[in-house]
Amino acid sequence: MDLQLGSAVGDYQVVSVLGAGGMGKVYKVRNMVSDRFEALKVLLPDLAAAPELADRFLREIKVQASLGHPNIVALHNAMRIQNQLLMVMEFVDGVTLESELKRGPLPVRRAVDCMIQVLSALSYAHGRGVIHRDVKPANMILMASGVLKLMDFGIAKAASEHRLTMTGTTLGSLYYMSPEQIQGVVDPDPRADVYSAGVSLYELVTGKRPFDGHSQFAIMAAHLENKLIPPIALDPRLPEALNDAILMAVERDRNTRFQTADAFRNALGSAVGST
Repeated sequence: MDLQLGSAVGDYQVVSVLGAGGMGKVYKVRNMVSDRFEALKVLLPDLAAAPELADRFLREIKVQASLGHPNIVALHNAMRIQNQLLMVMEFVDGVTLESELKRGPLPVRRAVDCMIQVLSALSYAHGRGVIHRDVKPANMILMASGVLKLMDFGIAKAASEHRLTMTGTTLGSLYYMSPEQIQGVVDPDPRADVYSAGVSLYELVTGKRPFDGHSQFAIMAAHLENKLIPPIALDPRLPEALNDAILMAVERDRNTRFQTADAFRNALGSAVGST
């Protein structure tokens, strides 16, 4: 289903295209009954032709429907039209932190405030048995008000689910993926999200990814083998307590990382509060 601008889908009129990915396309739409702007996510392939994608999309709908938090993009509705799955989401008027990074590192306090909001969302999700598994700046939208929304639970894992397929276990962005996910751990726990949040914060305050490479294999090897350059070595102005918190979040051994999103969030609050 490739919707045209101005066309209608049920009670929704298409206003613009917000983005597209491997699973679907996202449109800005206007609810013609309430006159509210919302985001419409459409699964691109025909359901019969791609049952695995349909299953993942359904999983995202169910996971998103179970979550209600001020820092998580809300699900408003879900439906099938012409054998296509659609989800109607909260429209967030803002910019992703990935876009913000194109202009360089964020100011320390702003970066930490953003990550504290992300960790608040993750703590809430983890408390309900949901692991995001794809935490990265591209999935963080910052509004003009300063409120940040975490989005895209497309490969999230609910504790009550059966094992995902091998395709599911290798999804996500390699630059931010935890070592245990790269090694194929079937059931990553909240510490995988903590690692990805730490990698994201490293990039937000330095402007550089801690683990990089020219191929997928090189990026994976960097997570598993490369010695990490401390963020304070890239920017000596960073508070030492913030540097230490980031390093603990991205420990290769998940047993020596922060064990919860709340532990990481508390350390960040203390680190910035001490500056």
